[in-house]
Amino acid sequence: MSNWEMSKPRNHLLQALGPRDLDMLSGELEYVWFKRGEMLVSPNEPISCVYFPTAGICSIVAVTNGSNRIEAGVVGREGLVGLAALLSTDCTPHQCIVQVDGEGFRIGAERLRVLMQLSSRLREVLLRYVQVVLIQAEQTALANGRFSIERRLARWILMCHDRIDGDELNFTHELLSTMLGVRRPGVTVATHVLEGTKMIRATRGRLTVLSREKLEEAADGSYGIPEAEYERLIGPFRTEHADMPATALRMTRITPDIPHEAHPPMS
Repeated sequence: MSNWEMSKPRNHLLQALGPRDLDMLSGELEYVWFKRGEMLVSPNEPISCVYFPTAGICSIVAVTNGSNRIEAGVVGREGLVGLAALLSTDCTPHQCIVQVDGEGFRIGAERLRVLMQLSSRLREVLLRYVQVVLIQAEQTALANGRFSIERRLARWILMCHDRIDGDELNFTHELLSTMLGVRRPGVTVATHVLEGTKMIRATRGRLTVLSREKLEEAADGSYGIPEAEYERLIGPFRTEHADMPATALRMTRITPDIPHEAHPPMS
């Protein structure tokens, strides 16, 4: 069985497409591995490829010319990396970096834009995902500006937990402080609070989710809005639903696909 046949259902956006679009993409997508620390999108550099993860976690990170960095979004098997390319722009001031090793597929950015013009379903699914990412960024801004560190940490753990198999996350306090935009001692205190109420277990470089229900209570409304929007616009969100059929796509209107011609695979 090929990498494509084994992994295609694990990306929810690909799963939301119909058989014709999957067939069209199968000859265009290249299987790739992601390693922690790998930069998939660099600030103000041309976006040559769009990535569809099937495992792993990537962070969209807002940066300045100095050392200021903060996470603006999280991407896993529910989405794609290289969002700006869908909007016919060639670069972004943000970066996208791999936080958890994974795998997936990539396609040339220009080629994907061509295919979006050929398939109304592909175009609509991907543009609906743009809406979800915008809402996630807005909710992140709200959380960073209004919520306590403990509440934000609970939200962040839930978002990562959505995108992995199992309950273990390999993250250092230093990484957490960068992603949450707070000082490392604040992360340490917040981690102890969540651990003390049996929501998580923290060891060096590792967090284990003990009670998702308690984490959702601790997040106290800061988590769930982008996830609900994903389910409303696209389909099942959580990892355990990743193998549901593409017919689960929840779309209020899909226009008929424009017939497309066969194209050679990306070189």
